[in-house]
Amino acid sequence: MTDSETPQAGDDGAEDTDVVALLMRQHGDIRNLFDEVEASTGEERRDAFRRLVRLLAVHETAEEEVVHPFARRALAGGAQVVEDRLAEERAAKETLATLDDLDTDDPKFMPQLMKLRKDVQEHARAEERYEFTHIRRSTDVTDLAAMAKAVKAAEAMAPTRPHPGVESAKANMALGPVAALMDRTKDAVRKAMGKDG
Repeated sequence: MTDSETPQAGDDGAEDTDVVALLMRQHGDIRNLFDEVEASTGEERRDAFRRLVRLLAVHETAEEEVVHPFARRALAGGAQVVEDRLAEERAAKETLATLDDLDTDDPKFMPQLMKLRKDVQEHARAEERYEFTHIRRSTDVTDLAAMAKAVKAAEAMAPTRPHPGVESAKANMALGPVAALMDRTKDAVRKAMGKDG
């Protein structure tokens, strides 16, 4: 994998027939991208941040379309569990919107990135504890595989590398393209799950 590729959860060669394992690997990929953004500077930091934003957008959209509806239906107290996760996601999106308005070299960027990282990590731990473990316990392998297929469809929507010359760095990081990516991802997930957009 080159430096400019967004990690894909299937890159480790494991079979993606378990949605929980797939999402846990995405959580690891997100942690690694936060590390990469922190450790780099200049254009490398901008590139790593764009990849982080793309993976977060795809991951959250997949969860909203695949994991949360299942948790709401299948888990005891599922509606409250999902409401709590959605509140965490909203807080993270607000921080991300603030970051989107900053250049990665801006002195305010790193403190905001650290806030986003803290929010995202707390959210990931809550998902793993309150949703993922219960999904694995209450779901058969067929449903786990069907949900994994939908998450893989979402992943395919995040381009693995930015296309030079197609988008300026500023346009690439603007919320407009992220919102459009989330919309395309929702459509791909719904199609993979056999639902009409």
